[in-house]
Amino acid sequence: MKKTILYEKHLELNAKMVEFGGFLMPVSYEGITQEHEAVRNNVGVFDVSHMGEIIVEGQDALKFINYIGSNLISDEINKVTYTLLINEDGYVIDDLLVYVITPQKILLVVNASNIEKDFAWLLQNKGTFNLNIRNLSDEYGLIALQGPESKNNVNQLLEHVVTDLNFMQFKIIPYKDLFVIVSRTGYTGEDGFEIYGRTHLIVDLFNESLNFAKPCGLGCRDTLRFEACLPLYGHEISDEITPFEAGLGFAVKLKKPSFIGKEKLLLHKQNQTRKLVGFKLLDKGIARESYPIMKNDKEIGYVTTGYLSPTLGSALGLALVDKNYSNIGDQFYVSIRKNQVLAEVIQNPFYTKKYQTEEKN
Repeated sequence: MKKTILYEKHLELNAKMVEFGGFLMPVSYEGITQEHEAVRNNVGVFDVSHMGEIIVEGQDALKFINYIGSNLISDEINKVTYTLLINEDGYVIDDLLVYVITPQKILLVVNASNIEKDFAWLLQNKGTFNLNIRNLSDEYGLIALQGPESKNNVNQLLEHVVTDLNFMQFKIIPYKDLFVIVSRTGYTGEDGFEIYGRTHLIVDLFNESLNFAKPCGLGCRDTLRFEACLPLYGHEISDEITPFEAGLGFAVKLKKPSFIGKEKLLLHKQNQTRKLVGFKLLDKGIARESYPIMKNDKEIGYVTTGYLSPTLGSALGLALVDKNYSNIGDQFYVSIRKNQVLAEVIQNPFYTKKYQTEEKN
């Protein structure tokens, strides 16, 4: 089992540790609800060093990224773009963030459980592109400052102005003896920053951030992203779910000349039969992952994620269902153990995201 560079610090903070993506990670410190509320109302800090960092470098780097990814990646420096790796059958290998440092040097941030799979896929499809691909995941760490008060602390933490960044922008800044990458990104629906750097720098930054931020674990990371309806690989997206079913069509640019999976994606879009929806339970219960969705005694889908929302106080869920039952106000039943619990499709995301979309600092 792998450990991040902050593992010993988590133990010192009495974190409850769990296995996630092949790593031992903190699921909570004080408690999921307290940590969730800290991010919604103040600021929390997450160790997300289990995420993977892959560098694509060379003359054809930008061309290659557009070939292996579904979204259109421009040569705009300091822009972060969300994209998908798609297999030949049009299903999702992984979702990732693309950092264009230069058109010849591009950072890919991938999910922890998919690092080796993604790296192998990139090498497999390198072909005659003029570039090198390096997996630097073990050399770099990552922390995320998330919450409305993050902007009031991050400049002092980094000793550099970074609050001039808008959502999905990044910059490289000097920090101590090296450099770090800081981006205005996150996975909580709140304003926030993610900081990448050599592992010893990330240890220092995490420790210093504890002066103003509550340490937060994977437990509230999941409830936060769920309320904002941000997808999690293995739940809302997988190699058995198309981007269109998952509501990620915005990250698929079918007008691009050519990319892996394009032809099958065209067919998937034309023949879509399932859709990811948000729902609210109308009776008592909590819908959990994999619970069947029923209509007229027929299974029409399944729950991908479900919680009693800490912010909204309601039992909510995301489900992949038959498209015929995906309209707002449609009702179906969730099989919770031996009970059939009535649910209704509602608008999602459940929580309005609070990203910084224009300069206000």
